[in-house]
Amino acid sequence: MQTSILDLHPGLVWGFVIVVVIMLLLDLGVFNKKSHEVTSKEATIWSIVWISLSMLFSLVVYYVFNNDAGGHDIAIEKLTQYQAAYWIEKALSVDNLFVFILVFGYFKVPKYLHHKVLFWGIIGALIFRAIFIFAGVGIINITFLPEMNVFGKLVQINAVLALFGIFLIYAGIKSWGGGNDDENEDYSSSAGAKMVKSFYKISDSYDGDKFFTVKNGVKMATPLLVVVAVIEFTDILFAVDSIPAIFAISNDPFILYTSNIFAILGLRSLYFLLANFIYMFSKLSYGLSIILTFIGIKMLIAPWVHISSPVSLGIVAGVLILSVIASLVFKDEKPEEKV
Repeated sequence: MQTSILDLHPGLVWGFVIVVVIMLLLDLGVFNKKSHEVTSKEATIWSIVWISLSMLFSLVVYYVFNNDAGGHDIAIEKLTQYQAAYWIEKALSVDNLFVFILVFGYFKVPKYLHHKVLFWGIIGALIFRAIFIFAGVGIINITFLPEMNVFGKLVQINAVLALFGIFLIYAGIKSWGGGNDDENEDYSSSAGAKMVKSFYKISDSYDGDKFFTVKNGVKMATPLLVVVAVIEFTDILFAVDSIPAIFAISNDPFILYTSNIFAILGLRSLYFLLANFIYMFSKLSYGLSIILTFIGIKMLIAPWVHISSPVSLGIVAGVLILSVIASLVFKDEKPEEKV
């Protein structure tokens, strides 16, 4: 079993938690105390901040393993595991942006409320991603099959990783080219919306940035709470693809969780940065399809062929760069804004 950063420096857990909590408090309580429309300049600054923090943390990972767990080679392996998991999650999360845009348009959410919705969606993601990742690693560790001779080699296959691999290959092939299914989605009848409606009556209109309002003496949820629930359930559905994908990179839950959360935290500012230019990344879905299929194949052949983290990182980065270049070269026309 690989050495975990949790075994070397348990204090890093609290350090990571403290940094994230401070940044979230600054984000909501200081810089965004009042709901407002986020400008491109503000979104750019926050994107740089989150990406910089993510990269700095990867250097912390390198430093810890370089000094306490066997030196440079192991430290490089862990560093690239973190980077690969981060960029895989970042890339797959960009797909969320398309759905966020559709959800906000469907519920006619005023632009000045977008930040608050995404902020509370992120809070939920922090909790659910922890459950998925730590539970997933635990399940994987107890689902190795007995050693067997397969294709002339004595191997130990992991049943869960094999299933994940098959699922990711299926998901990659199915997602080739994207699709417009989400554009016709009735988000008012989605699982998140139904859950809120089962507990509260929903008001017909927004009441500023409030989740609840009182009308005719009756406490009601505003559509804003419904939107938060829809966004949260959407993230859970996307995690079904992204979480299994990063299990192909590492079995260290702390590296997987921190890289995942840093990618998610930066997604909110990235949304505001790219929302008006998302049409320029029309070919990204092809790249994401290739990445999912590659990771699925990597999981299936792992008992026979080991693809190292640096190689995985290089392939993921190469596919992303090529898909973005293709998007810029073969641009789709900018869609007309709906009134």
